Amino acid sequence: MTPRIATLLRYAAVALLAAACAACADRSNDSPAQPAAAQAPAAAPPAPARASAPTHPLVRAARAQVGVVRYYDPTYVRLDYPGGDVAADRGVCTDVVIRALRAQGLDLQQAVHEDMRANFARYPQSWGARGTDRSIDHRRVPNLRRWFERQGWQQTVSDRAIDYRPGDLVTWDLGGGTPHIGIVSDRKGWRGDPLILHNIARGTEEGDLLFAYEITGHYRPVLAAVKQE
Repeated sequence: MTPRIATLLRYAAVALLAAACAACADRSNDSPAQPAAAQAPAAAPPAPARASAPTHPLVRAARAQVGVVRYYDPTYVRLDYPGGDVAADRGVCTDVVIRALRAQGLDLQQAVHEDMRANFARYPQSWGARGTDRSIDHRRVPNLRRWFERQGWQQTVSDRAIDYRPGDLVTWDLGGGTPHIGIVSDRKGWRGDPLILHNIARGTEEGDLLFAYEITGHYRPVLAAVKQE
């Protein structure tokens, strides 16, 4: 073996040893190898938390509409009076509230109509009407908001979930001035916010809506203190 070849072999051995040490250094902090675990299926969103306290009667009455009221239908319908209602399988957002409160003995159709008839100028004048219409007045969110205010039901609007109790009524602006109303549930969504019982497009449902839109009103019904002026 010539001196030149011996020198080249020594350089090659040193290079291989350095590469091997570098590879060992890269693995020096690794944990001992473990058998590959089977990949777990993607976790489904947690189910709404069930309430531990007895269900609020307004919540119970609204939840009873789920699966019964299957359509959102804003068609004008001439209603009987008092106690008038549209077909049981349909309605709009206000009908969820109207039906739930009627189950507690409060007929909003009659209550709103009588108050509007006596105090028409105190209600929103947004539809060009010159008088009351007992088939539609109570089915309009702005009229309900005014009636709730006149009953002293108004609560603070906040961005804290804890301020909204089961059975509270909440109104929103869905955008472009489109109003909406729903009932605060005693169940909570995966973020811990109370769910809402409402009808926005698919019939009465219970969904995570509370902070999805701008809140315009917050009300807490006091049925024993309904005022007729």
